[in-house]
Amino acid sequence: MANTKSAKKALLKSRERQLRNRSTKSAIKTYTRRTKELAAKGDVEGSIASLRRAISMIDKAVKRGILHKNTGNRKKSRLMIALNKRLAHQQGETAQGS
Repeated sequence: MANTKSAKKALLKSRERQLRNRSTKSAIKTYTRRTKELAAKGDVEGSIASLRRAISMIDKAVKRGILHKNTGNRKKSRLMIALNKRLAHQQGETAQGS
C-alpha cells in the first residue's frame, strides 16, 4: 500500500484510468463483434454503421493513448477484412441463387 499522500493520490488516479481504459476497450470489442454479427446476418447498412462507430472508437482510443497506433491500425484492418469477406461471401451466394 502507498505510504505518502502523493502516492495514495497517484494510486487512485491510476485506478480511475484503468477503469476508463477497460470500458473503452470493452466498447471497442462490443462494436467489433456487433459489426461481424450484422455482416453475417446480411444487414449491410447496420454493419457499416457499426463499423464506423468501431473505427471511431479505435481512433479515439489511439489518440488518448489507450491503444498503440499500430494496434489500432491492425484492429481496423482486420475488421475491414472480415467485413469484406462476409459481405462478398453473401453476394456470391445471392448471385448463385438467382
